[in-house]
Amino acid sequence: MTASAIDRTDPAPRRVHVLTAILFLSYLTVAMSLPAVPVHVVQGLGMSNAFGGLAVGIAFLATIATRAQSGARSDRIGGKLCMQQGLILYAVAGLICLASSWSQLPVAGAYAVLIAGRLLLGLGESLAMVGMVSWSIGLMGQARSGKVLSLVGMGMYGAFAAGGPLGLWLLHELGFAGLMGLCTVLPLLGLAAIHSIQAVAPHAGKRQPIRTIIGRIWRAGAAVGLQGVGFAALGAFFSLTFLSRGWPYAGLGLTCFGVGFVLIRILCGHLPDKIGGTRVAIVSLMIEACGQYLLWLAPTPGVALVGALLTGVGCSMVFPSMGSEVVKQVPPQLRGTAIGAFAAFQDLAYCATGPLVGLLADSVGYSSVFLIGGLAATLGLYMAVRAHQVSRV
Repeated sequence: MTASAIDRTDPAPRRVHVLTAILFLSYLTVAMSLPAVPVHVVQGLGMSNAFGGLAVGIAFLATIATRAQSGARSDRIGGKLCMQQGLILYAVAGLICLASSWSQLPVAGAYAVLIAGRLLLGLGESLAMVGMVSWSIGLMGQARSGKVLSLVGMGMYGAFAAGGPLGLWLLHELGFAGLMGLCTVLPLLGLAAIHSIQAVAPHAGKRQPIRTIIGRIWRAGAAVGLQGVGFAALGAFFSLTFLSRGWPYAGLGLTCFGVGFVLIRILCGHLPDKIGGTRVAIVSLMIEACGQYLLWLAPTPGVALVGALLTGVGCSMVFPSMGSEVVKQVPPQLRGTAIGAFAAFQDLAYCATGPLVGLLADSVGYSSVFLIGGLAATLGLYMAVRAHQVSRV
């Protein structure tokens, strides 16, 4: 039987594509709430912007804090059960956030309930994502781990792209309670959809402390974390940069980034498995650095939009490329723990970049944040080169 015939009869890719669609559907719970929560806190509860920002950010802090533990849980109980538990927590979190809109609650009480729901959402996101990655790699095999991670990213970023405007529209049409009701139902639909998909039994074997695993993967983690600085800087300050200069098309920055990001994921998602993750990451970080430096020096809006596009092209394959290398460095029974710890590096970059480079922007101007993004990508390039050298020893 030819290789192409085997590929056509292999059910694993179809199952992983279904899981990706379910991840997209369920991750809308996270994405739709992002713009809606601060609006509800500020306009609905009458609290300050700082409290609105805290309600958004605390979910991501919960995700960062639980990535490695969620990975270890996936290793112990299996990726399917871990993802199922994450989806259940999504639904419970949506229900708690819905309860925070009860009119009989005092403002402080409503906010406390909302924070509890957001914390639970962060834990659910951690379990669902790591569980889905572990489960999918178990279905597809380690040799196709780069493809799995590419699909996971497409599901998550696709949900972010669709969920933002959809969340604001639903908030306007249904109110916060209606939106949270929908955010309760979506993960339950995902839970029902994955019920019949084959589970992969957890691998037996000796466990290792998380510090030992981080000692193996820290170069790959540092590369993906430094890559994340450019994306976070662009997301937070691209529009402000255009507005401060009186340039048109301020809203097209993330569009250009997204076009480059998704196009490269579609065209090059197989490359880490084919030619090696570190090679793909090295080229990707070179492109991201060029995009960030172009944004820093851009004399016209057109040049800046090209810089945003190049940033998306460069960022696209770093996570799946370095993630495929992480999977190779650990035995199967530690795969979930390693992926969880690896993802935490990127989460931390996303969480910390905004406030830190914001201080710099206040002092020396918005364009300086892209210089920091370029320098971070250049340092990430060095870490990817070092990871490549170490993997060849």
